Formats: sequence, C-alpha cells, structure tokens
Amino acid sequence: MASEGRARPSVGYATPDATGAMVELTTSHVRHQADSETGGHQLISRRRFLAGGGGAVLAAPLAAQAQPTPAVRRIGVVEADAKLLVEARKEGLRRLGWIEGENIVVEQLRWGDRSSASLKKLAQDIVRLKLELVIASTDQHVTAAKAATSTVPIVMVYAQDPVGQGFIASLARPGSNITGVTWDPGPEIRGKLVEALAECRPGLSRLAGPVDVNYPGYRTTGLAVETAARVRGMTFRAVEVREAGALAGAFTAMVKDRTEAIIVGDGPFLWTQRHRIAELAVRYRLPTAYTYREGPEAGGLLSYGTSIPAAWHRAAVYIDKILRGAKPADLPVEQPTTFELVVNVKTAKALGLTLPPALLARADHIIE
Repeated sequence: MASEGRARPSVGYATPDATGAMVELTTSHVRHQADSETGGHQLISRRRFLAGGGGAVLAAPLAAQAQPTPAVRRIGVVEADAKLLVEARKEGLRRLGWIEGENIVVEQLRWGDRSSASLKKLAQDIVRLKLELVIASTDQHVTAAKAATSTVPIVMVYAQDPVGQGFIASLARPGSNITGVTWDPGPEIRGKLVEALAECRPGLSRLAGPVDVNYPGYRTTGLAVETAARVRGMTFRAVEVREAGALAGAFTAMVKDRTEAIIVGDGPFLWTQRHRIAELAVRYRLPTAYTYREGPEAGGLLSYGTSIPAAWHRAAVYIDKILRGAKPADLPVEQPTTFELVVNVKTAKALGLTLPPALLARADHIIE
C-alpha cells in the first residue's frame, strides 16, 4: 500500500526533580520522516483501523521554543549515519531554531573501535574541529566520547543505565560533562513482548533472538528476556551475532533449534539491520518482536516500547540549552515514560497469523 502519511507517536518523558522523584514532561509529538527505509507502509491509529477508516493521524508540530543566536555553532555526532536518524536530529534542532548548514554545523565523527588509537583520533578530531558539544547516542558512543574528552559537553540520546556505567553521578544531578536522554525498557517491557507473541501464536513455547555481542549490556538484556519467558513457561535462546553477514546463519540456527518466535536484541547494529531481520523472519515464518517501533515499520510483526527518533527530538532540547549557556552537570537526565504497542497486520498476513481482536484493540498504532 502506498504511504499517504505517517502518524506521530505521542512519546512521554520524565526527569527527576530536586528530591529525585520523576516529574512527567509535556508530551512531545515526533514526526517520522518518510524515507526509503519505510517500505511504503501506512501507519494508522488503532481506533481508525478498527473503524475501517484510512489515512494517518497527524499531530501539530511542536513550535520553536527559542530564537537562535547569530553565531554559527559547531557540534559533533558519534552515531551511525542512518538517514532516519539524521532527519530526526535535523527536525529536532530545527524546531528550536537551529538550522543545519546555516546557524549550526554538525560534524560526523568516526570511531572505529575501543582501541587507544581510535579514541585518540576521536579526541584529536574534537579539538581540531573546535567542537562545542558532542552527541553520543548509545552506550558505546558515550564511552568513546567520555574517554576522548572530560570538558566538551556530551549529550546522550538513548544510553542505558548511565549511572551504573559511570557516565553520570545521578539522573537528577549528572555532575559531569555528560547529560541527555536515557532509554531502558526494563524487564517489564520484555515481559510484554513475550505476552504479545504468545497471543499471536497460541501454544508458543520456544523463543530465540539475535543479540549484538558488541553492545554493552547485551547479556543483561538477554537474561531479562530469558526470565520473562521462563515465568510464562517458555524458553529463550540468545543467538550472538557480530556482523551483518552472520544474520542468515543465526536464523538458520534458530530454525534448526525449532524456534517459534523471535525477540530482537537492542543496540544500533541490530537497529540498522531491522529490514534484513524482518526479511529473514518472513522467509522462515517467524513472528518477530522489538522494543522500538521502527521494527514493525521495517516489516517485523510488533513492538512494545518507544521510538528511537523520538529520543533525538528530546536530545535536541539539551543541545539547545547547552549552546545557550547551560551546564551539562546541572541538566537532569530524562527517561521515557510512554510505551506503545505497534502491530504490522500486513506482516501478520504474510506469516499466516490471525491476530486476536484483543491485541488489535490494545494496539496504539497499526501498520496496514
């Protein structure tokens, strides 16, 4: 089906106050830019789908909150150069008055690995380019940026457990040159994925999923899924992958192991491979679940979680504040508080699944 528009998810975030209690922020609306990665799907609200209507539900864009300063500012970003993420970053900054190529310049920083030579080059680039701020999206990127500089502000986009990893002192008082947005679905989100897959495939007992061995915390994530499956009388096997070429072999191994459904691990590598994973899952007729909505948008079956581009919109707020004089140590870190169920009914048909009405009734968004 040709896409006529895409809904903007309503994504809530919260930040700790002076006492450490989480305070809900005003809901922001996130526009997903149409690009070649969408596969031409149409995303519609659950209510409109159940009513038999068509078209996407659109929310009004967030108005720019401040005027840009006259000088051209220069920042760097350590992130996979994916088009969807680049557009999300540009839009988030644009809403706050920062236009890339006009009053702000964004340098793509290259970081190959965790070797001392790679980190040294990253540090040299930060100095050479005279960067005022570095955006470091995931745990790996934050770790690299932190090793490269202790003075240039660093904005996280979707790091997990930044306190436990030593990035910041606390969510309420980061206390260093690092702040931003943290993203951690938690064990309860894994349980929701297991339950949703069980609804789609009655009698489900054997789960598996690819995990990125280069992503910090992948063992913890796998253990959370394993626990969620076990308490529901199921088994889960984490299949380690290191590169895109290993995905086909991972699926062959999962099929040989009589896997009945898949829960995809976290991390930027598997996120960038979501289309390939969806393709393999349909080929082997395996329902697939994710913790981010871009999974079903790429052809996976469902997701329960948040949106990766949404985090870039929240990160833009931190960039704006820091460029206008705020200190990272004084900016409390935000956490997502709204999680949405997204279901791809087109994929369900391709898998030969009849989705239960109760699941569709709960879905926040349905891809037709």
